[in-house]
Amino acid sequence: MRRLIIDTDTASDDAVAIMMALAQPNISVDALTIVAGNVNLSQASQNARFVLELCNASVPVYEGCPAPWLQQAAPADWFHGEDGMGNQHYPPPQQPAESLHAVSALIDRFKAEPGEIELVTLGPLTNLATALAMEPQLAAWIKHTWIMGGAANTVGNVTPAAEYNIWCDPEAAQCVIQSGLSMTLLGWELSCDEATLNRAEMQAIRALNNQRATVAIDCNVHALQAVETLQGQNGLALADPVAMAVVLDESIATSLEHFHVEIAVGNTNTRGMTIVDKLHVTGQPANARVCHAIDAMRWKSLLTYALS
Repeated sequence: MRRLIIDTDTASDDAVAIMMALAQPNISVDALTIVAGNVNLSQASQNARFVLELCNASVPVYEGCPAPWLQQAAPADWFHGEDGMGNQHYPPPQQPAESLHAVSALIDRFKAEPGEIELVTLGPLTNLATALAMEPQLAAWIKHTWIMGGAANTVGNVTPAAEYNIWCDPEAAQCVIQSGLSMTLLGWELSCDEATLNRAEMQAIRALNNQRATVAIDCNVHALQAVETLQGQNGLALADPVAMAVVLDESIATSLEHFHVEIAVGNTNTRGMTIVDKLHVTGQPANARVCHAIDAMRWKSLLTYALS
């Protein structure tokens, strides 16, 4: 049994990724920690707890950092809708959030069982970076960290150079990258092109005819429109679920290599860019494993299985 803690700014694609993890018989989701990003902290927490109740899962939810380290919060309502869930305005969950701050929860849980639990981050890295700043030994206690974030030397999705999660808090991301964590970077570009869900594939998921599958498609209707009109994709790109697919079955990744990675900070047009030294021109040692390609059909099969 693999054990995960998922750090999330829960909106529509995070919701599907969480559903996927909860559906796996060999996975225990020990906790959800919430960070501001796609939506404000309160809304992200509400969305996460809604998903847990939808899946009949008893998992503690800890609310964390309400804003990035330096810059103002920049919600992605233009992508996910005002409520982060495609403007479906699902009913509020009955489960309350825990009183302990997410940063404290991360430190406490990994300290109590070093090397036993993996961390999956689906949002800005503010919670994790803050925890590392408070307790640097955390890097050694986390078994492995899977980071949905960045665009490995490719086009960004919120600026020409940067992916949203990293761009939201690049200073935090740079702290995480330099922390010594064992980590794998899963960029948004993995969800594009052949990995997008076309209309027939979305209809096939809806035809599974259960509440989870219906919510998975319905809550992403706003994202579908944004992906097609703003990003030029022919179908629904689901960055967080694609990343989660690799977490759940690493063999879905067809290209995994170690490189030296930096995050661009400062007030420049490359702010938040994920800089991957693919040709080793800097001479710096590798500090992250980077996924450059996936098996698109296998990711879609895992998604269908998880929602069945």
